[in-house]
Amino acid sequence: MSPRRLFLASCIALIATAMSFAIRGDIMGNFETALGLSKTELGWISGAAFWGFGFSILFGGALCDLLGIGKLLKAAAIGHIFGVLLTIVASDFLQLFAATVIIGIANGLVEAAINPLVATLYPDRKASKLIALHAWFPGGIVIGGVFAFVFTEIGSGWQMKMLLMLVPAVMYGVMFLGQEFPTPEQEGAGHRFADRIRALAHPLFLVLFACMWLTAATELGPGQWVSNIFNEVMHSRAQAGVLVLVWINGIVWLLRQFGAPLARRFAPLSLIACTAPLAASGLWLFAQAQSAGIAFAAAALLAVGTAFWWPTMLGITAERFPRGGALALGLMGSAGSFATAIAGPVMGWINDAYGPARVLPIWAAIPALLTGVFAVLLWIDCHQARHIARIA
Repeated sequence: MSPRRLFLASCIALIATAMSFAIRGDIMGNFETALGLSKTELGWISGAAFWGFGFSILFGGALCDLLGIGKLLKAAAIGHIFGVLLTIVASDFLQLFAATVIIGIANGLVEAAINPLVATLYPDRKASKLIALHAWFPGGIVIGGVFAFVFTEIGSGWQMKMLLMLVPAVMYGVMFLGQEFPTPEQEGAGHRFADRIRALAHPLFLVLFACMWLTAATELGPGQWVSNIFNEVMHSRAQAGVLVLVWINGIVWLLRQFGAPLARRFAPLSLIACTAPLAASGLWLFAQAQSAGIAFAAAALLAVGTAFWWPTMLGITAERFPRGGALALGLMGSAGSFATAIAGPVMGWINDAYGPARVLPIWAAIPALLTGVFAVLLWIDCHQARHIARIA
């Protein structure tokens, strides 16, 4: 078993997942034109991948224990390849929706497998290695977004952009072949399934599970729409909205890749409580922007605000609920995915009803709420720590 190769292949698998996110966001307009879709229908397409993602990661956490991590990752590679090809030949809404769900299922199998894989490979550095791993989700969006923009400039069709996804899908599939995979951590430690269920009934886990819906809706929901909103509000003839997505995720990649030591200086709960106001400000200011420069500055606020949310939520889960293992991580990932799936059509409906300029200001209420929720959780956490110190 080669931990380094497994970790590298996991990063490439996450790049494939992220490229599907970026490329789909870029070609939404092509789907709208080719199939005559409304904004709400586009929202269903943008959310379709996250429905597949949510269900596969929900059951994938348990399947890690039953089938093993390796089989899930091989199935994910097959799903990515088949989903891309089906997207290219889709001729109506239902076929496109089905193809996107298949890609989402593959994305979910990747997420369900690589999180417990990395947590098992690096038991003493779970949070930091998960942050380093998940740096490649925004990294993959940057890669996919830049290639999508270049392909637009040279006049390539949207089908060629989708074919780009086959490169990382084939790469990680080959890298995982013939590798020995570790036993998921909680099974190796002897925890029974009933122990995991009891761990997930803890009140803090239930609160974090609810918060994951809000953090993911803020972090990933706008990602499918900022390109489209920028092009419509700014009247961008060059269709440069994808560069906003690249800009956001480039910042997130830098922060996750090199800012992990800085993030460790803060308690995970305080990290989200302090950054949520930045995310709310970025969403609100983006819609007020009268120039591309201000829009990019607002997008930077959103990026800084949400950079550590997904891996931090997973890190809290892995560290505070180790008995939950892959099942706990799968539940958290599925919550984030379902939240993003619901966010797609809801944001599309807001766009249809109130126009593109109103979508993000309305969405800014979510991180504003998160600020208060995590501030309360942080206060409870600190109060309990002081109480324990007095008893000691």
